[in-house]
Amino acid sequence: MRVVLMGAGHIGQTIATLLSGSGDYQVKVVDRSEEALKKLRHLPLELAQIDTSDAAALRGALKGYDAVINALPYHLATMAAAQALEAGCHYFDLTEDVAATREIMRMAEGAKTAFMPQCGLAPGFIGIVAHHLSKKFSKLHEVKMRVGALPAFPTNSLKYNLTWSVDGLINEYCHPCEAIRNGEIIEVLPLEGMEHFSLDGTEYEAFNTSGGLGTLCETLKGKVQTLDYKTVRYPGHCDIMKMLLQELGMQFDQENLKDILRKSIPLTMQDVVLVFVTVSGERDGQLVQEVFARKIFADRDEKAPLSAIQITTAAGICAAVDLFREGKLPQSGFIRQEQVELPAFLANRFGKAYQQSRQVESIG
Repeated sequence: MRVVLMGAGHIGQTIATLLSGSGDYQVKVVDRSEEALKKLRHLPLELAQIDTSDAAALRGALKGYDAVINALPYHLATMAAAQALEAGCHYFDLTEDVAATREIMRMAEGAKTAFMPQCGLAPGFIGIVAHHLSKKFSKLHEVKMRVGALPAFPTNSLKYNLTWSVDGLINEYCHPCEAIRNGEIIEVLPLEGMEHFSLDGTEYEAFNTSGGLGTLCETLKGKVQTLDYKTVRYPGHCDIMKMLLQELGMQFDQENLKDILRKSIPLTMQDVVLVFVTVSGERDGQLVQEVFARKIFADRDEKAPLSAIQITTAAGICAAVDLFREGKLPQSGFIRQEQVELPAFLANRFGKAYQQSRQVESIG
């Protein structure tokens, strides 16, 4: 399968490594940064330096290829998808942006090619898990989805290190969040809905953020009473972000805030990803709860270290592309994450990164 990978950042580099090493993909990586592309010269793939914000340049890079994997910043998702449609390429991305996903869904109507956004961790894998568990009930009551990408060794007041895109981080903290309450789709405010819990003896907090549900609200509308997604952090993080964004008004000066975070909050490769979903409902006349809980740790190999967020995000989109290539997903139109079968995902050569993670036995 001939694939154009847009973006050679941390996640893009991991995607490129996985796909080019599998033997089943002819990969071309495009990025505006020559420095980023240089890091991939040791791999058996083609590299092209182009302006990735230029629609014509992107479209030109797609000629002769079967599919696009978009690992660019979220604000370029709609433009990248439009170029894929124009070029007749299948399209996959990692965006958590709700508006971009809705526009891509509109593009996919009647398309001869496939469009599958939100193929990462959350949205992405978390929705696959939630939908899989929900199918085990005759009547659904509640679906709770919680995900955190956290530093293994927090040392600052935010108790946070940069583990992924600052653009994506601030985006999910600033936009309204979808949820289902009393069977109806509603919007809730970001950084609200605080809850506390412990996992393996460590205390965490969780609060509303945008985008993690993917398309599950539409899929489960009328079938579940309560559905929500919250981001997991260490206690105290949310209060500081609310002060910065809301009290100091930096939600209206996001570029300046992003610059401050990039300069002041260190990047770390030593992180851990928490994934857990609880689903309750009726089965055989009884009220039952199912839980899926995992921890995925960074790979601290000295020669080629990978952060947990790199591993989980790249595994998500590579598994989606691989399942599509194998004909296990629809071959045209819009593809929702919940159309992926969890057993097939975990059995996939890329998806097994989640299978090999440590299963958490209980949540307190």
